[in-house]
Amino acid sequence: MAVIDRLKFISRRLGERLWLRPLVFCMLSIAAVFIAKAADSMNLEWSIPSVNTESVEALLAIMAASMLVIATFAVGSMISAYASASTSATPRSFTLIIADDVSKNALSIFIGSFIFSIFALTAAKNDIFRESGLAALFVLTVLVFGVVIITFVRWVDTIARLGRVGASVEKVEAATTAAMKRHRKAPAFGGIPTEPRHTQGTAVYAATVGYLQHIDIETLQAWAETANVRIVVAALPGTFAEPGRALAYVAHDAASTAELDLKAVADAFVIGTERLFEEDPRFGLVTLSEIADRALSSGVNDPGTAITIIGTLVRLFVLWAEPTEDLQAPKCDRVEVPLLSTRDMFDDAFTAMARDGAGTVEVMLRLQKAFKALSCLGDSAMREAAVAHSRMALARAEKKLELPEDLALVREAAAFSSTNTHMDDAITAK
Repeated sequence: MAVIDRLKFISRRLGERLWLRPLVFCMLSIAAVFIAKAADSMNLEWSIPSVNTESVEALLAIMAASMLVIATFAVGSMISAYASASTSATPRSFTLIIADDVSKNALSIFIGSFIFSIFALTAAKNDIFRESGLAALFVLTVLVFGVVIITFVRWVDTIARLGRVGASVEKVEAATTAAMKRHRKAPAFGGIPTEPRHTQGTAVYAATVGYLQHIDIETLQAWAETANVRIVVAALPGTFAEPGRALAYVAHDAASTAELDLKAVADAFVIGTERLFEEDPRFGLVTLSEIADRALSSGVNDPGTAITIIGTLVRLFVLWAEPTEDLQAPKCDRVEVPLLSTRDMFDDAFTAMARDGAGTVEVMLRLQKAFKALSCLGDSAMREAAVAHSRMALARAEKKLELPEDLALVREAAAFSSTNTHMDDAITAK
């Protein structure tokens, strides 16, 4: 199972590459020509209409001349959309934009159609096909034309929206929602969920510096069973691994860990140069916060985008607070994994907006309304985090808002936090 888990992780990373799908479509295009040739061996001449060779070659020549131009145009349009998304939103959303299925399918079909037309045209001009194969090739060519037209129309609609801030926000929200749902089903990735704490034991450090992307819990469980120890994970996906940051602790009773292969433990933690959305819900919150923060900058001055993202964050936290019906039972009883901190998630989502939007009354009012809504949820940790951030946002607004009437509105919206009895030291607690 550990091997399968690692292969799934690698396959998902390959699926994000822009070159993989066009390569697959090119191989399918070449295979389609061989399928047409296979029709010659079926003796179907009596049941199919006669097809003129020149008409098939003319269609293939048109396709060969146009598909390369369209594919080049598609690449240029996608690059422009990617650059626009990185500029108007945040570079952190680039991986989601480039993973857009519609764009990848369109580029793959355009390139695959070009390869198909070149390969089929070469075969037809060298009289490789007999009557049945030529008829099959004609049908395949017409089908490819139809697929290209439908794909192009659909892709134009998508590419017109791809580089816009709204599209970036939607993609980040979708990725964060998927990560939250996945995390809520298995909050400890199959291990034993625990609260973050200082652990006694032998520390395991990463061999490289970067962001923790994936934890192979089943590999840790198998190693712990063999060594008869317990492993306490000290870093979750998204953590920046550096020389002084322990990834895990190997807890043991009396036996020494001197003879244990701690490298096997370190290898179960996949380190990369970038954070990934898939297993790191906090990264999605950080990305949304960055988009809102950029919208609040003096160069952009777009508080409407920040207000939209506040609503998005409220939806995500409501999802996070909902009861989980399909919670998976822990499968790895020798691996303890700390739970995500709600307070840390609030810090990721709201701190930057509260700081840089403190002088904008519309943003402050919407933030306070969001905190009030989240404080009404049943989860005590979320109530405490909402109250703490409401107080901090009000303190920032008191320093930035110059008009007394604006400040009075914000104070009125934040009144719920001053009467809340939870967590008196919420502002300073972490």
